[in-house]
Parts: sequence; C-alpha cells; structure tokens
Amino acid sequence: MSQLRPAILLLLLLTLVTGVVYPLLTTGLAQWLFPSQSSGSLLEEDGVARGSALIGQNFTQPGYFWGRPSATGYNPLSSGGSNLAASNPALDKAVADRVAALRAANPLAPAAVPVELVTASASGLDPDIPPQAALWQAQRVAASRKVPVAQVEALIEKMTHRPLMPFLGTPTVNVLQLNMALNELQ
Repeated sequence: MSQLRPAILLLLLLTLVTGVVYPLLTTGLAQWLFPSQSSGSLLEEDGVARGSALIGQNFTQPGYFWGRPSATGYNPLSSGGSNLAASNPALDKAVADRVAALRAANPLAPAAVPVELVTASASGLDPDIPPQAALWQAQRVAASRKVPVAQVEALIEKMTHRPLMPFLGTPTVNVLQLNMALNELQ
C-alpha cells in the first residue's frame, strides 16, 4: 500500500499534465502564433469557408480550373495513392481515360496533356498544379466564363507561387485559390 499510493498519485499527475495541460498549452500557442494554419488553412469566400488551401477539391465545371485526379475521391480521411504499379494495365487505362476526357473538354488546348492532370499525387489530396497545367486549361475556362484568354492567363501568372530560390522547388498554382480569384473577376 505504501508503494501503490505514490504510483496512483503520479499517474494522476502525469495524466493531468500530459493529457490536459500540455494539449491546452500547445493548442493555445498555435492559435495565437499561427491562427490560419492551426484552423486548417481555411479559405473563405463571402464569409463562407470554401475549403482548405492544403487539400485539393474535385472541380468538374468547365468554368473552373481542374486539379490533379485523386485516387481517394479527395477524401482526407483515406489519403493515399492508387498503389498501381507503372506496369499495371489498370493504371494505363485510367490515364488514357483521363487524357481522352481532358482532350474532349479542352479541344483548343495543345495536344500534349500535362502529366499532373492525369496522374494522382501520392496523397491523392494535392491542391496545387504547375502553371503549365493551368495555362493548358485557360482556353476552356476563358470560353466558359466569356472573358479574354489573356485575362485568365494574367490571373494564372498572378496566382503562381514561386519558391524563394529556384533550386528549392518548382512554381505551383493552388487550384482552389485560382478558382476563387476567377469568381472575384465576375
């Protein structure tokens, strides 16, 4: 009994410190120091949350830019790739079907479809595409929204995120942010 009482008290103390005090402290600090990131990097339009800057969405309307395909249906709870090997015929068929669908939806675009528009990322949730993939879709988006292609291309250029140094990464465009900027044009 002399050893049981200190063990129980220590268990209660450590449970209180590690299960209540520490989580509340770290959550409070995160909310204070990084309010946007700790709230999920939510993007709002007209006061309504439209999504997270960190999770891709499935845009299918012709007046919007389309992101990378997702093997998980853009479900963040089941993040992951298709796990199909490069030699798997099912992957070849999926890519060929995506290429055909993109060419049908973008008849004025160049023949070569950007690989990022037909292959899913490892997580299946990638919110970004390269500027070239956005430019490839510019004709379709401009025609659907009845705006000049040059205006859409200028918006893509404006929304392109470039790394601080070229060797630190490649330029990207967040599809949700780009589509929200498109909505602001009209």
